[in-house]
Amino acid sequence: MISPEERRRREQAVRLARNSVRLEGIVLGEQAEAFNQRYINGELTSAEHTAAIWALAGLSVKK
Repeated sequence: MISPEERRRREQAVRLARNSVRLEGIVLGEQAEAFNQRYINGELTSAEHTAAIWALAGLSVKK
């Protein structure tokens, strides 16, 4: 469970990232938005969220 403050921070981070990619002409699909919501809800860590989004794009996160 995450705090309300952390949830707000995550919502803002996702909103900023979404707006950034929109400026590049990219609209996130349902799967990406589902991962975003799981991250906001505290179901995914930042690393898990990043890996999931990158996997949707056919990329892998280097460790």
